[in-house]
Amino acid sequence: MQDRAIIHLNVTDFAVAVERIQDSSLKRVPLIVAPARAARALVYDMSEEAYRDGVRKGMRLNLARKYCRQAQVVHPQPALYRRAMTALVKRVVHYTPLVEQGEEDGHLFLDVTGTHRLFGPAPDIAWRLRKQLLNDLGLDPVWSLASNKLVSKVASRIVRPFGEYIVGSGEEHSFLAPLPLAMLPGLKPEEMKILADFNLQRIGQLAKLSRQQLHVPFQKRSTYLYDASRGRDRTAVLPGRTGNARIVREHVFEEDTGTYSEIQSVLTMLVHETGRDLRNKKMLGRRIGVSLTYSDGKNIIRQATRKNGCDNDFLLRTLAFTALGRAWQRRVRIRRCILICDRLVPRPQQQTLFVMQTRREQQQEKIICAMDTVCNRFGNGTIYLG
Repeated sequence: MQDRAIIHLNVTDFAVAVERIQDSSLKRVPLIVAPARAARALVYDMSEEAYRDGVRKGMRLNLARKYCRQAQVVHPQPALYRRAMTALVKRVVHYTPLVEQGEEDGHLFLDVTGTHRLFGPAPDIAWRLRKQLLNDLGLDPVWSLASNKLVSKVASRIVRPFGEYIVGSGEEHSFLAPLPLAMLPGLKPEEMKILADFNLQRIGQLAKLSRQQLHVPFQKRSTYLYDASRGRDRTAVLPGRTGNARIVREHVFEEDTGTYSEIQSVLTMLVHETGRDLRNKKMLGRRIGVSLTYSDGKNIIRQATRKNGCDNDFLLRTLAFTALGRAWQRRVRIRRCILICDRLVPRPQQQTLFVMQTRREQQQEKIICAMDTVCNRFGNGTIYLG
């Protein structure tokens, strides 16, 4: 059986890289991407210079300014990052249709197994891609090559912000063994705490434990930890967004708010973006989750489901408002609102023989179609539901 060849491309600090392409003067200063006028804004992304000074994603902006006083702050532009990600994927799919992407974060997995007859050995493909992306888009990605997604992801973490790394087939265990446990993808904070209590610090130390030994503290997660610590990963590279599992849209309020109607307005905007994404992908969402982050840092998430799924903005908004009502539990101002649409299923291709929609639903479909036409012509944010 032929060994798999998985390339992981990572444009480090993707939002910063895109901002610097748009405005070359930003290359000369440390950069923080965050809503600068918000009272308690959180860091969306930061440059390598700011990272070295201690700035981290999700950190409060006023604290980040203290760590990196020379940093310039720019407002996030998610629509711009989505366009850049689309341009990135467009160039990559020339080499393989098996391209899995994250959420506008510059991460891509490519399965180039068996493509050597067309494009040469896998390392040549990676080098050629890096050169092409640099010339065409101005993006300079880190890349790594391994026999599976897990090892290639770890390898790209080692060489960031610039560089490349190749892990040969059969070298996965020896490559991972000396690395700290924090480098292993998928480890949860509570699992890290348990491993620290056992005085385990390296991936190789974890790999010495048997399945039975791991099962006692970790139960169902023991299988993943056993395989991952040995560099085993059978996960396939799935075309599209990671696992096609969910669509996430986020809004950070410039001023923390406690007004229910204001949050409903924001959710309506996020629902329309989510609905358009579903319709473009020809998918239906069966569950909507609303996550609220409060001023004191506490987070609450609640969900609402629809058995058959939908991509109708009006129905999605009803689900979102239901989830919001369930999450509305505290009399504390809200800093951030996240809309999560998951349990996605393909839209049926077969047309129904009989019209099952009500007159109201038919009118809604016409409205949504007209709104999509306007947004396709003039861009996202042109028109929203009232």
